[in-house]
Amino acid sequence: MFKQVLEITIMNLKNLPSRLGSSSVIIVGIAGVVGVLIAILSMAVGFSATLDRGGEEDRGIVLRGGTAQGELTSNIDTQRMQYVSTLEGIELSSAEVYMVADIPKRTNLSPSNVVIRGVEQAAFAIRPEINIIQGRNFETGRNELIVGRSAVQQFLGIDLGAVVNLRNSNWTIVGVFAADGSAYESELWADMPTTQSAFQRQGAVSSMRVKVSDPAQIAAVQAVFDSNPAADLEITSEAEFFSSQSEQLSTLITSFGYAVATIMAIGAVFAALNTMYSAVTTRTVEIATLRALGFGATPVVISVMIEAIVLSVLGGVLGAVIAYLGFNGYTVSTLNQGSFSQVAFDFAVTPDLIRSGIYWALVLGIIGGLFPAVRAARLPITVALRGE
Repeated sequence: MFKQVLEITIMNLKNLPSRLGSSSVIIVGIAGVVGVLIAILSMAVGFSATLDRGGEEDRGIVLRGGTAQGELTSNIDTQRMQYVSTLEGIELSSAEVYMVADIPKRTNLSPSNVVIRGVEQAAFAIRPEINIIQGRNFETGRNELIVGRSAVQQFLGIDLGAVVNLRNSNWTIVGVFAADGSAYESELWADMPTTQSAFQRQGAVSSMRVKVSDPAQIAAVQAVFDSNPAADLEITSEAEFFSSQSEQLSTLITSFGYAVATIMAIGAVFAALNTMYSAVTTRTVEIATLRALGFGATPVVISVMIEAIVLSVLGGVLGAVIAYLGFNGYTVSTLNQGSFSQVAFDFAVTPDLIRSGIYWALVLGIIGGLFPAVRAARLPITVALRGE
């Protein structure tokens, strides 16, 4: 039987060039499904990766307890700031002011919420991945900004040497920084006390970033907060904090991607069914002749299935290549609902996404080839030899 399967399959594949037009329907249809699926999912993967790069297990973010859902709604007074900085296990701390300002995008000039973060000098020791790649760092006490390289690419007027008006005060951009591709690269940073003064935030900050001696220490600090209700503070590891922020949008994008791909897949399956049925119909006499010569029904079924799968895999590979060349590394920005700000990120076409796309192509090929294959095997030999 295996020998018969091999012989029929080789014959079918050799005849593919003569059916190039009809075969390309399957290839193009499945390439479209796989390409769209990978492209959409690469958006979710890229967004999650950008936020995850900014989080470390041995770094924590301290927010006001209770109603604070993020830095934008949190408020920590001076007394609590001093209390946090003296806790056991905390090696470094940086009090930070977190605000958003409307800055238009370069592409469509639509206003976007861009993060303005006032930080202490300890913030750079806590986040060693922050590196000035152009210009210099801001000076304490001056209206100076350093901006992430993604912010420079995505937002209008965010250029080295430019003067930006933020809430009726002018700020000079003196440096551009990189942060290993994390969400910090979409932000504008300034001196924290100067930011407090300019934006009337004296006596309070939005959050605190802390460096702990051991990741387990974060849970210990939270236990201290819980034992002191007057503190009214919560601490979360940066990794967990950013993961929770990316979850909602990533889930939405992923669900949308699979929904679109499913709709397209239905069309691709019908195209495959139509093509394979046509192929079986045009080869009725050929299949009947093989059956008359002693070839079994099972080898005929398997050979038709293999042909459909080969065409589907070719379509899957084509779709994956198109998605990789067209979208991998493509930079966009979108609103992060968790922080209510724009985050610039790159589409990421990963090996896992490519494998998922190929799996989809295989499934579509199996479905599209199964019924035509069964029909080919059930053709009455005498009727088929007459071409009926």
